[in-house]
Amino acid sequence: MSDYPSIALIGPGAIGTTIAAVLHEVGRTPLLCGRTAHSKLVLRHDEGEIVVPGPVLNNPAAIDHPFDVVFVAVKTTQVADCADWLAALCDENTVVCALQNGIEQKNQLASRVNGASILPSVVWFPAQREPDASVWLRVKPRLTLPDVPQAKRVAEALSGTRCAVELSPDFTSIAWRKLLQNAVAGLMVLANRRAGMFSRGDITALALAYLRECLTVARAQGAVLHDNVPQEIVEGFQRAPADLGTSILADRQANRPMEWDIRNGVIQRYGHAQGIPVPISDVLVPLLAAGSEGPG
Repeated sequence: MSDYPSIALIGPGAIGTTIAAVLHEVGRTPLLCGRTAHSKLVLRHDEGEIVVPGPVLNNPAAIDHPFDVVFVAVKTTQVADCADWLAALCDENTVVCALQNGIEQKNQLASRVNGASILPSVVWFPAQREPDASVWLRVKPRLTLPDVPQAKRVAEALSGTRCAVELSPDFTSIAWRKLLQNAVAGLMVLANRRAGMFSRGDITALALAYLRECLTVARAQGAVLHDNVPQEIVEGFQRAPADLGTSILADRQANRPMEWDIRNGVIQRYGHAQGIPVPISDVLVPLLAAGSEGPG
């Protein structure tokens, strides 16, 4: 009997491949589930590469028992498509760790997981899909989880891997800070440019104004974030490689549905609900929504 929990992973994209690879590297290869039956996954990093043997299963009917830990790494636009996987992999004893953007993972997954516990996370590493289908991990992977009992099972699953796990007693503030970072990346979609665009003075000014709007909404939702957070986030983009992209930009360039609602629309929705003026959101969100869904 293994001392570690049984692990499955849904969605072997850039983030999912990273988690699968760090687990495989220490002998805890997860069951891989997705739309396409890849024969292997390849993660490239500064020290070389990790090859995770397949196959990636593409038929939920092949699952005959629930798992202890299920990592969900599909985008929120694909949650409905993985409903059959969740039904097959989860029961009331499962911990589902959502490796997803936003602050609403519990609401999005709750009706689909057979009573499993849902654990949100904040993913702190950029990983991007390459033309050869490999994934390029650009920094050391790190996750932040809420400091709750269910998190200990996920931390145990990842213990000893190259992915650091932090448990936070104030997960709300950390999740909102990451949301602000993701929200301002929406400007990259409208400009069709990567992180180098933040070196422009006019983009810096726009980004700071938008982030201050987002910060007001975050604080109204209970996040404890200091006044300098907008400046820190913009400086982070300015320090990044000029060619660093973001998943929402990649989706726009590939003409795929974008996670505009959970990254940007949520700021507008919560602002309106609290009676907080969100004039930049009121321009940005309709443009992102139209870019994602049309018509035209």
